[in-house]
Amino acid sequence: MKFLIDRRIITHFDFILIFLIIPIVAISFYLISEIDPLLSKKQTIYILVGIGAFVTFFLTPLREYKWLIPTIYWINIALLVAVDIFGVSKLGAKRWLELPFLHFTLQPSEIFKPAFILMLAYIIQENPPPKNGYGLKDFLKISFFIILPFILIAKEPDLGTALILLIIGYGVLFVVGVNWKIWISIVIILSLFIPISYKYLLHDYQKKRIHDFLSEKPSYHVQQSIIAIGSGGLTGKEKNEATQTQLKFLPIASSDFIFAYFVERFGFFGAFLLVFIYGLLIIHILSLNYKLQGDFFTQVVATSIALLLFTYMSVNIAMTMGFAPVVGVPLPLFSYGGSSFVNFMILFGILEHLLAFRFNFLYNSSRT
Repeated sequence: MKFLIDRRIITHFDFILIFLIIPIVAISFYLISEIDPLLSKKQTIYILVGIGAFVTFFLTPLREYKWLIPTIYWINIALLVAVDIFGVSKLGAKRWLELPFLHFTLQPSEIFKPAFILMLAYIIQENPPPKNGYGLKDFLKISFFIILPFILIAKEPDLGTALILLIIGYGVLFVVGVNWKIWISIVIILSLFIPISYKYLLHDYQKKRIHDFLSEKPSYHVQQSIIAIGSGGLTGKEKNEATQTQLKFLPIASSDFIFAYFVERFGFFGAFLLVFIYGLLIIHILSLNYKLQGDFFTQVVATSIALLLFTYMSVNIAMTMGFAPVVGVPLPLFSYGGSSFVNFMILFGILEHLLAFRFNFLYNSSRT
């Protein structure tokens, strides 16, 4: 019987997901190596840590310990509150906690994302939506767990991350099902709230980003990014001819603006291929919902990851082309850095576990 369970785990492991992730990571590593060999060594460590995190969470019996999820959520909320009290400021933002005796800083808003997604999955699994969608009472209850971290993270300030959590939370509710009257009410409230929030809630540097975006002449960063993208043409340039990056005109070429360097090197056709791979990855994850009917926990996790990928990708690419304000959102699995990459690998590990062990869990639970 053990062989049967093991075979089921292998059978339901989502290999397509892995095959779509590998080319994104491989191309990213190649580009980072071209930009700075030293950074590529650090990125190697991040990739290895990410793989380790994937394996760890894939093997973690999440369903058996899902009762711990609310505790993990509130621990992360406590860390966000601690940032406001004990946080370390960098470049005018208080987003980090310094760990005693280690001289190491931790950004709670980054590690909060998996806990946030799991909490949404837990709440919706414990209280599934009725046929006509959630009513006002349930909607407000779930909204509390969405809006609380939004306020704490926006206060740091880190409006980009806060808005992404907001998009994920309400995007999941839209997919799962909420009464249509509630959505109409939200649209009306937002139309009134956005002008007020711009005037009284946004910081000066956030208003400047919006002003730079709306002005006729984009900021220096965006100007250089647009030049790099345009110079790539249809097929791109050789490494030595990619002067925007090699001569350091393009800022933050390995992280926030790595898409601009990619297009400079591989042109329009390369950009199309990369976006196509991202599109396949997102559509594939969303398509999992069709075979997960009734398993709201896995559905919420899958939908959240797809929304997270789509939001990060769309904002980053739009930002490099001057179609969105510069908000420091990385290109998922592609930009240099460890926090975002490891977070996504954790989420992929969780999703693969929920998929691969789903029938194993049902088999065991049906006999207990």
